[in-house]
Amino acid sequence: MATQNFYFYVLLCADNTLYAGYTVDLQARVAKHNAGLGAKYTKITTRRPVQLIHAEQYTTKSLAMQQEYAFKQLTRREKEQYLQTHPSILKDYS
Repeated sequence: MATQNFYFYVLLCADNTLYAGYTVDLQARVAKHNAGLGAKYTKITTRRPVQLIHAEQYTTKSLAMQQEYAFKQLTRREKEQYLQTHPSILKDYS
């Protein structure tokens, strides 16, 4: 049985805001956000299109959700610092 991977991800919205979430399929989730079918936050047309700028892989849904929650507690400046100092799997993800 294959192991399920879970991802914590960060989007850069068209209005220069950041959105964080978790998913099992990065490409499908970003496509849903851009189609206006994702979270309420990204349904607002001025926030689209969104761009995937950061992703981290976790072995459990709980860990991905915990990272999402922790990230959302940060200030914008702290979020930007986090993104600069924490490795993203995006360079390895295709």
